[in-house]
Amino acid sequence: MERFPLSEPVAADQTAVSKKKTAYPKIFAPAVEGREKRKLGAAFGLSNFGVNLTRIQPGAASALLHAHSRQDEFIYILEGHPTLVVDDENFQMSPGQCVGFKAGAGMAHQLVNRSDSPVSYLEIGDRSPGDEVNYPNVDLVAAMNANGQWEFRHKDGEPY
Repeated sequence: MERFPLSEPVAADQTAVSKKKTAYPKIFAPAVEGREKRKLGAAFGLSNFGVNLTRIQPGAASALLHAHSRQDEFIYILEGHPTLVVDDENFQMSPGQCVGFKAGAGMAHQLVNRSDSPVSYLEIGDRSPGDEVNYPNVDLVAAMNANGQWEFRHKDGEPY
């Protein structure tokens, strides 16, 4: 029987897969079809930062190209060879490589699996209140509300 929060070591790949596939508005959901997350930090009741074991299938992306205003992000590749997109540059990544994105730096980023094998990685980020996310390639911005939920709107401010 699984206790919440967990208080003993577990195999990361045996934790529950998140039932919610994405918080994005439905129009953007296809971009992350083929992505599954295991919310490791949440399984242990962590509240100051998140840790996800994420797997993306061939052709899938980690997220839309995005940049955070207040949240730092860190990625560590466990398996596979994803393409890291940073603004308009592409970098091939391999297991054991990592990358970080400082909050407010404006570096839009995402991982895309352009290979024919799955990619697994750890993503770690803080949960700074008041974070806003810019998606430069689409008509979308996000803001974290007081309840820790993402609210999405068009760039002109109209809600989705």
